[in-house]
Amino acid sequence: MTTVNNPPADSPPDDSPPRVGGWTRFVTARPRLSLLAALVLTVLAVLAGSGVADKLGSGGWEDPGAESTYATEALEREFPDSQPNLILLVDSGRASVDDPAVAAEATRLAERLSGEKGVVGVGSYWGGKAPALRAEDGHEALIAARITGDEKTMGETLDRIAPSYRGTQGPLEVKIGGIVAVRHEMQTIIQEDLTRAEIIALPVTLVLLVMVFGSAVAALLPLGVGIVAILGTNAVLGALTEFTDVSIFAMNLTTALGLGLAIDYALFIVRRFREEVSGGADPTTAIGTTLRTAGRTVLFSALTVAVSLAAMLVFPQYFLRSFAYAGIAVVLLAAAAALILLPAALVLLGHRVDSLDVRRLFRRGRAKSTGPGTEGSTPNGPQNGTEGGTEDRTAWGRTATLVMRRAPFFALGTTAVLVLLGLPFLGVKFGTADDRQLPSSAESHVVQQHIRDGFPGTPGGGLEVIAEGRATQAEYAAYKERVAALPDVARVDGPLVKGDAAYFTVQPEGEAVDEAGQRLVGDLRATEAPFDTKVTGAAAVLVDSKKAIGDQLPLAAAFITVVTLLLVFLLTGSVLIPIQAVLLNALSLTAMFGAVVWVFQDGHLSGLLGFTSSGSIETTLPVLMFCVAFGLSMDYGVFLLSRIKEEYDHTGDHERSVRLGLQRTGGLITAAAVILAVVMVAIGTSRVTNTKMLGLGIALAVLMDAMVVRSLLVPAIMRLTGKATWWAPGPLRRFHQRFGLSEADPTPAKQPNLDTDPETNPDTDSERDAVGARG
Repeated sequence: MTTVNNPPADSPPDDSPPRVGGWTRFVTARPRLSLLAALVLTVLAVLAGSGVADKLGSGGWEDPGAESTYATEALEREFPDSQPNLILLVDSGRASVDDPAVAAEATRLAERLSGEKGVVGVGSYWGGKAPALRAEDGHEALIAARITGDEKTMGETLDRIAPSYRGTQGPLEVKIGGIVAVRHEMQTIIQEDLTRAEIIALPVTLVLLVMVFGSAVAALLPLGVGIVAILGTNAVLGALTEFTDVSIFAMNLTTALGLGLAIDYALFIVRRFREEVSGGADPTTAIGTTLRTAGRTVLFSALTVAVSLAAMLVFPQYFLRSFAYAGIAVVLLAAAAALILLPAALVLLGHRVDSLDVRRLFRRGRAKSTGPGTEGSTPNGPQNGTEGGTEDRTAWGRTATLVMRRAPFFALGTTAVLVLLGLPFLGVKFGTADDRQLPSSAESHVVQQHIRDGFPGTPGGGLEVIAEGRATQAEYAAYKERVAALPDVARVDGPLVKGDAAYFTVQPEGEAVDEAGQRLVGDLRATEAPFDTKVTGAAAVLVDSKKAIGDQLPLAAAFITVVTLLLVFLLTGSVLIPIQAVLLNALSLTAMFGAVVWVFQDGHLSGLLGFTSSGSIETTLPVLMFCVAFGLSMDYGVFLLSRIKEEYDHTGDHERSVRLGLQRTGGLITAAAVILAVVMVAIGTSRVTNTKMLGLGIALAVLMDAMVVRSLLVPAIMRLTGKATWWAPGPLRRFHQRFGLSEADPTPAKQPNLDTDPETNPDTDSERDAVGARG
């Protein structure tokens, strides 16, 4: 942290040249050596991160300490036949599954499968004539088995045996499904979709960066920072797989945040550097000023984003923890690349950073801008007595003036619209991820859909109770009767006894994970028995996941809130601004959550977007989306607040600071948000529903935050709170003076009093219009 001691507003300006600090000397002393070292490290990261996708898992939604997890592991250990994870859907065509030729071929198929290495517990309809394994139309039946081993081993076994069983087998047509097939197919599709997303995002992002910067050279710098961050994070994930489970879904976040945040950080640093160079500073001095101002903000922003992502570490599911690992790594690497490699490249480029300016073709005599979002401003910020009314010359300046002039209307209207957009979330229904995450054409999805639509009961969707402890047949029978008498129980199968353990299968009357099924989990766990019982199954996993998230959610929310309040206070020195930041950031996410329910749960636009709605939202997704979107919102909030604080440190005038802050960052924040939204939309083209939801939802949240909250709600609220915005009690003010962080060079300039000077802050509409006309 840096100490900021603000001298009085009427003190004479310090005309001495900016001091080049130690950090500037460190990153600019040997720029070629720094870039060479970065190149070597990047090559090593490529080698370390190669093949990382094959080491990642496709599960992680379960709480490892839950009763359902214990019961699942106990069943796998004691009764492996009870946990089939491989399903062969056998279609007999026009013949009946009971036809002798069909039965003979299906029996041979099951016998051959039982001889495969790594496959146990093979059972089929033809082995026991179980009604649940025969389709109601009599033309399809099931062969079930279990592939043993960890997730990677199961995937390798499936790859080895699947070609021998898939397709035409004599008079039969066979399709492969089951949880192993679902997860393996999901992993493959995610890898393919991620490659396609990168192919889409990189060229589109480059075009947008050229449009923002004008210079093709300057546009390539953020992409370079993003690529370094992504490759470095892949290496980190590869290392983490040696110690813990990591979800393959985290790779999508790596790509999105790596490009998005690297572009954000590079935009602000390159923009500030170009301002300083265009103002006459040599490259080294310009880098010094850039790092003391925009560089501090980048570091601060990275901390706020990392804090939001770190909150996911409190949850037990490795799906959520994986996003924390990947997110924190990519944020810190993006910031490090922006603060170390980018300054070295800028020192070497100097004025050549503006080379290959393609906007000259369209400018046709217009004055060249000093950078995105800086129109109408001097290169180095406001100068004494020169800013009267110039903030109204640009679209962002006029927007800020209009919003603050009608602050109550914009504050109430924007808040009402955001709340209205979030109302569908009140009807959210939580569920588990299943085959419907995959496209409808995916083989494992087809198999599971056939089972749902054509087979009696809920094959594979029942609840399982493992009983541990010695018991008599009479005690097992009495327990079975009590379970059968419970509401919503269709039938009870079992027990199958092995030593001191036994298990029962309980088939619910409705869907596997509907409200009745979840109530049944509680009823089973409350049923008295002369032995220890543990319940598992899809509904039990869902109940336990919801409980785990509910138990840890207050801790995660408190962590994000407290640390964010502290960080924003260190940036601004205000008590009110941190509270506003947290509340407005949370409000900016309402549209995302409302859209998630309206689109992905209720199924609106499912045909257009190409997904199958399961009627629920996977339990961990809202937590993940909140942490990521909240962090990105804070990212933009920090950029805006830091510039407002800089202007306030210079002028001591609240309203002008808000106007100039929005004017000088509005275009830049919007450009950054659009580019990040493009990356997220590219991720959202995935064929896996959860990834589609993550990408499109966060893209919407980012755009709403930048274009609505930062542009309308923040200036309106700050206008209503007035100079009280900057209040802090004496002890906290002294604490901030000693430990606070600010983007501003602590060199104030005397400014006209905007409360009394009609030239710079007109009190009436007519006077304001006159100023706008003169501007």
